[in-house]
Formats: sequence, C-alpha cells, structure tokens
Amino acid sequence: MTGTEAGAGASAGVGEHAGGGGGGEGAAFELLWVDPRSSAARQAVEWRAVGRDADAALMDRIASRPQAEWVTGASPRATVQTVTTAAARAGRTAVLVAYDIPGRDCGQYSGGGALTASNYRAWVDEFAAGLGDRAAYVIVEPDAVAQVVAGCAQVVAADRYALLAYAVERIKRQQNARVYLDAGNSGWIPEPTRLVEALRAAGVGQADGFALNVSNFRTDEDSQAYGDALSKALGGKHYVVDTSRNGNGPYTDSGAGGTDAESWCNPPGRALGTPPTTVTGRPPLDAHLWIKRPGESDGTCRGGPAAGQWWPSYALELARNARP
Repeated sequence: MTGTEAGAGASAGVGEHAGGGGGGEGAAFELLWVDPRSSAARQAVEWRAVGRDADAALMDRIASRPQAEWVTGASPRATVQTVTTAAARAGRTAVLVAYDIPGRDCGQYSGGGALTASNYRAWVDEFAAGLGDRAAYVIVEPDAVAQVVAGCAQVVAADRYALLAYAVERIKRQQNARVYLDAGNSGWIPEPTRLVEALRAAGVGQADGFALNVSNFRTDEDSQAYGDALSKALGGKHYVVDTSRNGNGPYTDSGAGGTDAESWCNPPGRALGTPPTTVTGRPPLDAHLWIKRPGESDGTCRGGPAAGQWWPSYALELARNARP
C-alpha cells in the first residue's frame, strides 16, 4: 500500500528543521537533507527550459523540501552510504526508508522484497553498514506490521515480526541512527491497541519509536490523536508522522478509476501537507516528515504509472492544492 521506492542521492537544501529526537518546543534541531537531483527538482528545471515558469514554481514547493530516500533491492550499502555522506557533507541529516522485507506489500502494487529470511538479514546488515557513524532517521518497513494485523495471508506473523525485530536492532546499533518502526495509519487499523503486541514482537521496544501515515492521507489531527493513544499503550514511545500529502485529508469517494478498497491509491484532489519539522509542540511527536515522495505513484490505479514511478501531473496537482 505504500507504492514508492528508492531514488538517487545528493546534497544541498533549504531551511526545514529536524530535531534531535525531542519534538517539543525548544528542542535542538538540525537541518534535513534535500536532494537537489530529485525528480521534482529535475522537473522544475525541465519546465523552466520550455517556458512553464508558473508550473516550475509550483514544483519548487516539492523540490525544496526534505524527503525520504527509499532503499530497496540490490546494493543497499552503496545507496545508504552515498545519501548519508552527501547529507553529512552538506551539514544535514538524511531520512531513509528500509523497504525490502520478504512478501513486501502483501503482493500488491509495491510487492517484492528479499527472497528469503537470510537474504533479508544480509540486506539489513548491508543497510546498517552503509550508515557508518553518520546521522539518519530510518523508517523501518512501511506497512509490514499493519498488513499482518489486517490479515495478510501471504506471510507468517511470527516470521515477519522476527525479521522486523532484527532490522530494528541491527540498524539501531549504528550510533547516530534514529529508528522508527512503521505502524500503519489511523484509518487502517482504527483501534491502536490492536497493534500493540504486534509492534512489541516486531521490536518497537528497541526503536526510538514508530511511524504513522506513511504514503497515506490522514490529517495531522487524526494521526496525532492516534499516535498519542498508541504511544500511551506502548509505555510512552515517541513517533513521527508522514505529512507529505495530507493537506486535504483522506479521499472519501472511491470512484474515478479506483476501487472501494483503494481510496489510498493516487486519490485526486489531495495536497501537500505540513512541511518537515520537529518543532511540534507535542513531546510524543518527534517530527513531521515527508516520507512518501510527493509525485511518485502509489500504483497502477487511476491512470498512474507503476508504484514508485514519477508522475509529474499528479505532483503538480499536489503542489497546486497546497495551502500557502
């Protein structure tokens, strides 16, 4: 259900802030890394070259913001090392997504992942080695817990949780990694207590916290209320929220080329959300992050390209609908 994958990396950026894990007012902050060669940045350059200056200016609303780098498939060490090194050279911190669990996305649009458990553990080892001692926020395996809780029959729950616990523990060994295990979103598993035992089995106790709303559209208010409740049930664990595309909240009409079960997949009329920051004023909430890259497709629904592929017309709509 995430529908996005890894991209290329470089350095530079603008002035969004990411805190050192505090989330409250007055917390220490550091700049998050912005990829100057992102699809959005390249699109803006391309449109300016052909005189589409107004559209390019809208695309800058995406290109200028820190966004996560999704890491999947072969050579995770090289990708992670390249991104975090570029970020460090720019005096910034990268946001990464580890996304290669076996049976990924329960065989849906972003299906795939490592072939075996041993392959996945080796992949995680490579990912962690790529971090070295460089700072990064790491979101571990979007959807992997919530899909099991929701009833994915393609994986064995205990096996999945054991692999996630391995990933959390191994990545967290890197001294400057801040690790957040994905916990789905408030519309998927409406009762947060249903996630508690699964998250514990999947290693949330060793993580810095959990992530919510990745690649989804729940409002800040919904996610914060849900996150606070889940945090309390987990003994005070902190969390981060993906706000990349939630400016207009979730889509409520499943027509227009989707199905009733696909309100999350390339819904029309959505907008960019709260810019990345850790000045949240809510101590359990460490950061708003743009984890899903705005403009990358959720999958081949509503005329979209394959999951993770750049879709400039959709990106433009998100930017045009964004509040100033």
